[in-house]
Amino acid sequence: MIPIFVDGPAVEPVTLPEMKAYLRVDDETEDDLISGLIRAARLMVESASRRILIEQRWRVVMDRWPIGGKVPLPISPLLAVDGIKVFDAAGIPIEVPAGSIEVDPASDPPWILITNAPEPGKPRNGIEIALHAGYGASPDAVPAPLKLAIRILVAHWYENRGDVAGEQILPPEAMALTAPFQRARL
Repeated sequence: MIPIFVDGPAVEPVTLPEMKAYLRVDDETEDDLISGLIRAARLMVESASRRILIEQRWRVVMDRWPIGGKVPLPISPLLAVDGIKVFDAAGIPIEVPAGSIEVDPASDPPWILITNAPEPGKPRNGIEIALHAGYGASPDAVPAPLKLAIRILVAHWYENRGDVAGEQILPPEAMALTAPFQRARL
């Protein structure tokens, strides 16, 4: 099962004005740098927590249906399943009817139960699941500890520009804030 990033968030969990206030930066000369650090910090926090923070589109591809048809998804939290396609031997997609799909976004990991779906004709990547993941489309939907972890990480990078040997991936404070949200790998 391979998750493929399709489309990123329209906004970041922490806005540029919020981050500048946190850093106590008044001028606009480093806005591009701070914006880039916010994006990078979001990606690091998503990686450490194994959670998508702001709504994003993803595609999951797999070779065949698991026994019983229950598909645990590698992306969390799940907002919606947009559709499922099964490719025949010629590579032509067949849509799985919505009535054949049961979704449980509240489980961890979230899962999909497929009934009466055709078997893929392609030996590799014959099933494609399109989905939306994240806490929501608004920064307000993101849990406060994860937003604070982003602020701490941006501040750390902003104040410590350059390589620092032997340092952890995330500062200990940011790691502690992401720990309760971490989900097990599949």
